[in-house]
Amino acid sequence: MAQCVQSVQEFIQDSFVPLVAALCSEEAERLTRKNNLSFAELVKPFCRLTSEAHMRDPNNQVHIIKNLKIAVNNIITHPPQPGAIRKLLNDVVSVSQPAEGLVANVITAGDYDLNISATTPWFESYRECFLQSMPASDHEFLNHYVACMLVVSSSEPEPVEQFLKLSQEQHRIQHSSEYLYPKWFIPNTLKYYVLLHDVSTGEEQRADSIYEEMKQRYGTQGCYLLKINSRVSNRGMDEQIPDPWSQYLQKNTIQNQDCYEDCPYTVIPNKSTDHLISDGLDSEIKDGLSNNFKTHPLQLDHPSGSLDTTDYMKATAVLQDSKKANSGTPHGACLTLTDHDRIRQFIQEFTFRGLMPHIEKTIRQLNDQLISRKGLSRSLFSATKKWFSGSKVPEKSINELKNTSGLLYPPEAPELQIRKMADLCFLVQHYELAYSCYHTAKKDFLNDQAMLYAAGALEMAAVSAFLQPGAPRPYPAHYMETAIQTYRDICKNMVLAERCVLLSAEILKSQSKYSEAAALLIRLTSEDSDLRSALLLEQAAHCFINMKSPMVRKFAFHMILAGHRFSKAGQKKHALRCYCQAMQVYKGKGWSLAEDHINFTIGRQSFTLRQLDNAVSAFRHILINDSKQPPAQQGAFLREYLYVYKNVTQLSPDGPLPQLPLPYINSSATRVFFGHDRRPAEGEKQAATHVSLDQEYDSESSQQWKELEEQVVCVINKGIIPSNFQPTQFCLNRYSDNSRFPLAVIEEPITVEVSFRNPLKVPLLLTDLSLLWKFQPKDFNAKHDGQTEELGTCDDDTIGTEAIAEFLINSEETKVARLKLFPHQTGELHILGVVYNLGTVQGAVTLDGIEPSIGLQTGKFVSNGLSVQGRQDLEIQGPRLNNTKEEKTSIKYGPDRRLDPIITEEMPLLEVFFINFPTGLLCGEIRKAYVEFVNVSKCPLTALKVVSKHPEFFTFGGNTAALTPLSPSASENCSAYKTVVTDPTSVRTALLSSASSVDFGVGTGSQPEVIHVPLPDAVLLPGASVQLPMWLRGPDEEGVHEINFLFYYESIRRHSKMCHRVLRHTAVICTSRSLHIRATVCRSNALEDEEGRGDNMLVFVDVENINTSETGVKEFHIVQVSSNSKHWKLQKSVNISEDKDTKLASRERAKLCFKAVRCKNSEENYTFADIVFGNEQIISSASPCADFFFQSLSSEFKRIHVQSRSHASQRAVKQSFDETVRLIQRCSEVDLNIVVLWKAYVVEDNKQLILEGQHHVALNTVGKEAFSFPQKQGLKKILGNSDWEDLEQELPEMVLLKFFRPEGTPGPARPTPEQLSNLIKTSLHYPESFNHSFHQKSLCLVPVTLLLSNCSQAVVDVMIDLRHKTTSPEALEIHGSFTWLGQTQYKLQLKSQEVCSLQLKACFVHTGVYNLGTPRVFAKLVDQVTLFETSQQNSMPALIIINNI
Repeated sequence: MAQCVQSVQEFIQDSFVPLVAALCSEEAERLTRKNNLSFAELVKPFCRLTSEAHMRDPNNQVHIIKNLKIAVNNIITHPPQPGAIRKLLNDVVSVSQPAEGLVANVITAGDYDLNISATTPWFESYRECFLQSMPASDHEFLNHYVACMLVVSSSEPEPVEQFLKLSQEQHRIQHSSEYLYPKWFIPNTLKYYVLLHDVSTGEEQRADSIYEEMKQRYGTQGCYLLKINSRVSNRGMDEQIPDPWSQYLQKNTIQNQDCYEDCPYTVIPNKSTDHLISDGLDSEIKDGLSNNFKTHPLQLDHPSGSLDTTDYMKATAVLQDSKKANSGTPHGACLTLTDHDRIRQFIQEFTFRGLMPHIEKTIRQLNDQLISRKGLSRSLFSATKKWFSGSKVPEKSINELKNTSGLLYPPEAPELQIRKMADLCFLVQHYELAYSCYHTAKKDFLNDQAMLYAAGALEMAAVSAFLQPGAPRPYPAHYMETAIQTYRDICKNMVLAERCVLLSAEILKSQSKYSEAAALLIRLTSEDSDLRSALLLEQAAHCFINMKSPMVRKFAFHMILAGHRFSKAGQKKHALRCYCQAMQVYKGKGWSLAEDHINFTIGRQSFTLRQLDNAVSAFRHILINDSKQPPAQQGAFLREYLYVYKNVTQLSPDGPLPQLPLPYINSSATRVFFGHDRRPAEGEKQAATHVSLDQEYDSESSQQWKELEEQVVCVINKGIIPSNFQPTQFCLNRYSDNSRFPLAVIEEPITVEVSFRNPLKVPLLLTDLSLLWKFQPKDFNAKHDGQTEELGTCDDDTIGTEAIAEFLINSEETKVARLKLFPHQTGELHILGVVYNLGTVQGAVTLDGIEPSIGLQTGKFVSNGLSVQGRQDLEIQGPRLNNTKEEKTSIKYGPDRRLDPIITEEMPLLEVFFINFPTGLLCGEIRKAYVEFVNVSKCPLTALKVVSKHPEFFTFGGNTAALTPLSPSASENCSAYKTVVTDPTSVRTALLSSASSVDFGVGTGSQPEVIHVPLPDAVLLPGASVQLPMWLRGPDEEGVHEINFLFYYESIRRHSKMCHRVLRHTAVICTSRSLHIRATVCRSNALEDEEGRGDNMLVFVDVENINTSETGVKEFHIVQVSSNSKHWKLQKSVNISEDKDTKLASRERAKLCFKAVRCKNSEENYTFADIVFGNEQIISSASPCADFFFQSLSSEFKRIHVQSRSHASQRAVKQSFDETVRLIQRCSEVDLNIVVLWKAYVVEDNKQLILEGQHHVALNTVGKEAFSFPQKQGLKKILGNSDWEDLEQELPEMVLLKFFRPEGTPGPARPTPEQLSNLIKTSLHYPESFNHSFHQKSLCLVPVTLLLSNCSQAVVDVMIDLRHKTTSPEALEIHGSFTWLGQTQYKLQLKSQEVCSLQLKACFVHTGVYNLGTPRVFAKLVDQVTLFETSQQNSMPALIIINNI
């Protein structure tokens, strides 16, 4: 049980006090009414004695009475009706509520920290009122009047006669059969005569004389002069006099109407009853007396005499305007503190001189009567001791006893006299004697099977035993158990059983027997009284929580039961409090169904009490938790919630929009898209892919776009990225960088994608769904700011808002809504959240997995008519910061500004369309398409550029119109190339032309990836469109390629916020295999050409058709081979084949050989040499052939540049090294690029198509093989495993990269023998066979010419040694035996590119075949001594046949 203000002893003593009746004359009542009080109320605060009282027991022993209290009541002649008592108790409990600001008691039990009210004042008020309102009964005398005060005013004409009338009236009430109520203790009731004197108006001398007369008539012990109303109304009003009456009167009068203000039901005041408790102040006067004895103050107006407590609040509730207890009405206004002391003195005099002697005398008389009647010993007190010492009579069990509760004793029966004596002793705190009498009476009653009397004796015997000083015997709890069972089961008297339980539970609590007390309280809960059951269950719950080991869950469970019974009793506030206290235990422990039940009940009770915020909060919890309720129950919860919410909004229709809990919004998944939706493709016209909300975010792709934009901005700003550069982000999400305010353009839509999730198993219908925003107009060219505007305060002139009329979210579905805003002003926009009407669909419950909403169209959903308008905020938490030490050691989050765009001035808007853009190409295939640029804004755009990571994939043509073919129809077969018809005589002979790399955007110092789009006049006006040709070349690698285009453009006017705009396009191209080309270059043995110049080379080109005919390719034709170089050019074809065309079917290979010579022109321009195999010459120096050549060249340079950057440290060392090594290395380098142009014949849909294409091979080193597609893995992929193994043996060995840190500066590297062999080229000229007659002349002399050619750009010293170095038998077999005649050594000096001849003679002595290639050639640069001197190796043997004739 909860803590109480009083101790258990004080509680029991105050529950059973001597009752004194009061009869007042009309005039006396008028005097007391000046203070808004009746006489009984006037003396009530002073009825507790401040000093000890003494009396003698029957054994003449002095007995001390401490803290005695008496009760003075007006005489009521009708017993209260049970229904009226129930109503009074209901009101008492309803009025008593927890004090505001009361600090709750915190109890920690295990994992629980509970805030529980330590006291329950409503229970104490109920208990006190219950005990006071118990009607007097015949089986006990505790509620019988012991004495009667007769009160007369001194201002009456004949006070003594008035006393006589009152005395006769009291006698008539007690002894007449007309009045059965009230009950009197003994026939000879003590009468105490009180003369009431009004000091302010009455004559004090007259009062004194009357009082003297009274003393002579009634004795000094039987009368008293009480002087009151000393305070004059016009004097001393400012003096503050305490009001001790209010606390007593409010317990008996329901005045406080605050408890009804929140009541949801209509309160109808009942005018026919003026008070719930009336002490006769406003009653009619009968027989000249001021008391109406016909009606009890608890009398109800209901004909049935009873009131249903459950419907008590709903029925015609009776609210009283009590005059005597009104908080605005002062009590005791005419009384001074002296009057207070006089009243207190009066009560003491009455008790000490009148009441206590009367009770002592009565006890003696009763004791004597009992002794004389039963013939017992002198003292009952001593006799009962003897009985206790003897053997006990075995008590019969309740089941054995007959139902004789109806047995009645006559008033003079000895058993009742013992009980009467026991009650008197109990009232004056003589508990030992009282216990003896109760025990004796109990045995007599049990012997007579008078169960009602026996139960009463058992009850009071147990209480007396507990209250005995010194505790001579333990508390007989079994007495109480028997009494309760008897009252409840046999006597069917729940009121007396309840009194037993209240007393016993309090006693058990004081002994810390909480478990027994709880069991006792729970046992008395029943269906007949919800209020009693609720209070007892609540106290049982407090017992469980106050145990040594608190039983938290039992506490919560019984609190729930108590709350339920409070609710049935109409005590909504107490019900709500109980459920809230129990919620602390169930919350967050996984008891979801219990939580839902509690929250639902809290919501309902709060709504009933008009605590709408609490109701909304409770229903909100039901909906937002992961509910395990069935769909029907969830639907009911939702409808209840919407109903409550609707009531909340109706109370304050102009208030702020409430926050709705449903559906869930995943704020971090919110995406913001700036710009118009992408246009769909129209036939051959395909719009740029750009960005849309349908695309998934790819961090790698996003980084590529950012790099492309940085690249073009860097080029525009001359190699520097501006500090205020902000990468364009069209779509912001949780992965993008949202640390800066995004930029949006005026008149362009902003789309916000909000992710909703419905956690319920019932569908939700959102109507009028739109964005909630705040906008601050701002002119970025001016300095003043506009006034902030919010949604609801402005129209669509500022920000146009698009609303979704109906948005259905099925059960447990996640669905996104795309909401648009249209800014019409510049400024700062803040998107706050969404606003919508939340409702449900009529009867939309999922059955068997089939959604009923399937098939419903927008606008066809049937709402159940219940919807509420509200909002949800979009609160996005930024990324966690983790850069500095402080951020790493704490939890800090950065800003996320995706919902705070800045609306900038008008900007141009570009749309790009691709016409005839292919999706599939052969590797190296050239295709012509068109690009259409449209300016759909109201301002012109300029500086249009496109940037891509793959510039070799496309071209817009050269910088000059002469280099770019006008249209495909200008050439034969609609070729994408610029062609001319060739002269048949020029077949296989080079046709020369030249071009500058500057014309094709290469070599200008800009990055090759950034390509200028040649707009007419460099400006695209508003609404204008332009079509430009665009040539595409299929990538060399087979497979699917994603190629990103970033179109960059600017406005003509410079803006402070947005400098440029971009448009993205991703082209997806699928390439198939076509040709694979290998080429090598080597020096020709013919050191002089037709013009007598040396340094000729042979170019071998190996072309293989690796197409697998999957794409319908029939055959490839090699139509032209061109060379591009600043230093070399193809001169002619030296193929043996006579075929004009070189055709390649699947898996066929062709070998081509060409002669290359040095160019004569300057090094500024590239020389293009075309060797044509057909009737048409493709001008390789024009677009698009030259474009793709230069782009492949720049990408090759870029690749080499990346490799060279990795060797930066080594390069620094080589810069200081002598240039001689470089000179020797350059002898083996060649800068020759081969372009193989081809046509492919494709059969598609029974039509033959001709495809064109070109492959590039870059020849850099003499003797080293080059490929059109050099990647080893890529080649393996193309050729397949079997062909790859054959090719792998021919390919140069790939060297593993070695990563190490050089320990010191490396020494200068020597040139390789291969490089040195290219320094000087040698050639022997001699007859292939020589006839000689060895019979005529034994020595055969043959003239031999040795040609020497200097391949370097420096002067070289050459030494020729003709001596045979080896004389081994093997060497003799190889070389044969011949000798050189003449000088054995020659020393020459060759200038740059010089060819020198040396005449030698060889001497043979036998016929045979001889190798003349034995001369050893040594070479060194002029300014070097011996550093690079080494022998030159001949490339092949020089064989001569010597014949004898």
